[in-house]
Amino acid sequence: MLATLGAVLGLLVGVLLRSAVVRYAVPGGEPWRACAVTPFGRCVRCGERPGPPPLTVEATAAVVGALLAAHAPGRWLPLMVWTALFGVALGFVDAAVKRLPDALTLPLLVGTALLVPVADHRPEVWLRCALAAGALGGLFLLLALFAPMGLGDVKLAPSLGAVLGLGGWRTFYAGLLHMWLIAAVWAVALLVLRRAGRRTELAFGPAMLLGTLAAVLVTS
Repeated sequence: MLATLGAVLGLLVGVLLRSAVVRYAVPGGEPWRACAVTPFGRCVRCGERPGPPPLTVEATAAVVGALLAAHAPGRWLPLMVWTALFGVALGFVDAAVKRLPDALTLPLLVGTALLVPVADHRPEVWLRCALAAGALGGLFLLLALFAPMGLGDVKLAPSLGAVLGLGGWRTFYAGLLHMWLIAAVWAVALLVLRRAGRRTELAFGPAMLLGTLAAVLVTS
């Protein structure tokens, strides 16, 4: 019952998220799009079909909503829903244009900081979340300095680190493992299907988001 309710709500919210994906999925330096799209992908203003294929955003939001409703601890739901709302949009934007815009990552970080105390009232948990946020952000900053990692990933990392820290250090390490495993599987799949080469730049944001979701659901 809870999973069904979560799926329905996710599907409805996905309709709004599609417009956000279309708005922010533009190359760096270009203005945000002003399109307003239907679930079938058509802009009601210009009649074009920008953004992801029809119903993909909505279906993804429905699946995430079902998983959270069925498996996430109740006290974590406000934070998890907040992260999921931005996470679905960020994942599609990054997959489309290889960027994670500040217009999404920064509000996500602010909301995460405000919702961590709602998820757990213990100061020691707040401290752990802050340390986890700093650790993951610092790791991705180092990767951005010495490896082909974008600054958008760096700005997304603290929010995901705080979410992982809520579940404890075991969840944090599981999240790291899941991120890299998902990224590796995706890269191999693209190579096998000849959709990418060895030097092709891949979006890491979706792997970060899926890895965080998987770790929270598996270890919570």
